[in-house]
Amino acid sequence: MRVLPSGSTAMLVELADLDEVLALYAALEEDRPAGVVDLVPAARTVLVVTDPAVTTLDAVEAAVRRTTPRPGRRDTAEQVEVPVVYDGEDLDDVAAHLGVDPGEVVRRHTGAEWTVAFSGFAPGFGYLTPADGAWDLPRRPSPRTRVPAGSVALAGGFTGVYPRESPGGWQLVGRTDVAVFDLSRDPAALLRPGVRVRFVAVS
Repeated sequence: MRVLPSGSTAMLVELADLDEVLALYAALEEDRPAGVVDLVPAARTVLVVTDPAVTTLDAVEAAVRRTTPRPGRRDTAEQVEVPVVYDGEDLDDVAAHLGVDPGEVVRRHTGAEWTVAFSGFAPGFGYLTPADGAWDLPRRPSPRTRVPAGSVALAGGFTGVYPRESPGGWQLVGRTDVAVFDLSRDPAALLRPGVRVRFVAVS
């Protein structure tokens, strides 16, 4: 663990890998140190934001270092279903990479329970990891300049849903009409850290 300052009211906790991030994030969310107002997990870091009127960075760093990481991930009670039409441009390539047919890719993707590990890239873009099973897929060798909003994609060990049209290099396996980011909704992001997700195949 390495702790770095991030401005005057936050610190960035660097960890070895995503498993360590999820374990520390789960423990800190379960028992937040006094004065911590926000926790933001990422692939190898946890940003800890504090209220300087309540605590000091030194006190929070000491509390973080005393925290015993909780094995596993922080799962909220919330679970959402995302209907997907599995007709993505890269579905056949994903199947070939995994050594299965496209129907088996769909079966595996819908059969897994996914959890949002962290958010990033764009507002509302959640990086989802499976409870079990391997999804070690490369990014496309050449990213697309335009990926449609609602595209369901895979890369590395993650799946995600593009919240808006944007460039992207993930493998596209399908599409959904679900708005994963909507400023008129509270909270605006549907796929927040800890939320469990089931993908459901639809015609």
